[in-house]
Amino acid sequence: MRHITLGVRGKVFDLTDEPVVMGILNHTPDSFYPGSRIRGREKIYARIEQIIAEGAKIIDVGGYSSRPGADEVPEEEEWRRVSEVLKAIREVDKEIVVSVDTFRSSVARRSVEEGDADIINDVSAGLLDAEMFGTVAELGVPYLLMHMRGTPKTMHHLHDYKGRVVEEALPELLDRLKLAKEAGVRDENVILDPGFGFSKNAEQNFELLTDLDKFLALEYPVLVGVSRKAFIYKPFGVGPDEALNGTTVVNTYALMQGAHILRVHDVRPAVEAVRIVCQLKKYAAEVAHPTHTEEPVHS
Repeated sequence: MRHITLGVRGKVFDLTDEPVVMGILNHTPDSFYPGSRIRGREKIYARIEQIIAEGAKIIDVGGYSSRPGADEVPEEEEWRRVSEVLKAIREVDKEIVVSVDTFRSSVARRSVEEGDADIINDVSAGLLDAEMFGTVAELGVPYLLMHMRGTPKTMHHLHDYKGRVVEEALPELLDRLKLAKEAGVRDENVILDPGFGFSKNAEQNFELLTDLDKFLALEYPVLVGVSRKAFIYKPFGVGPDEALNGTTVVNTYALMQGAHILRVHDVRPAVEAVRIVCQLKKYAAEVAHPTHTEEPVHS
């Protein structure tokens, strides 16, 4: 299998040798995890500095919560939230890679052209805005397509899969990818996300995780976004504020399978997981394929 790379902002990330961490910065009042709701100038700057200091390579900015049942946000309000954060990021660090989490083509365009963003992260893979594929193709930036059914408000009712989730979710995502490429999105700009927690119930999320290899076999960068989601914490009768340990376990499992990008609220634990898994894989490879031979013993 070839090495998976991602080129952005003049950098090329070798995601096979070293997966990267994407730190979440939600400028929203209603994201599912209260600890990720960042409001106010001082808190925005503090969060940016924290994400960078803890080792994330990408900051993912959101101005519209995609939690189940989320209320709609007017387009101009979403852009106001996103643009405030983008401006702050570039004041702190002009080189850090920035992703914008939006399904609106107008917000995507303004984020790149006015806000100096680098990646568009679309939870709907173009389903919620017919102009998204053409816009991203014109902008020429990496585009993250995630599998979801319905909308953030309706998706929690749409998890009726006939067999294993991957048997329907993967073809549905590939259909969106085909349309994106037909619209001009370049192959080297594609990133895939199986959509953990989106139109899947708890059992289906674990099932999807065990089938991650089906997505990896397509040889595109694959993002795993499971941070503090309900399928991790609900089995223990706790809330998202107590889901860090479970998140780290699931992220580690995903990394061992070959995940390339981790989207997380807690950057440092994810960076540590990446480094430890990279070391484990390195030593395992050395055992499987020794680079030296023993000198013959002469009597």
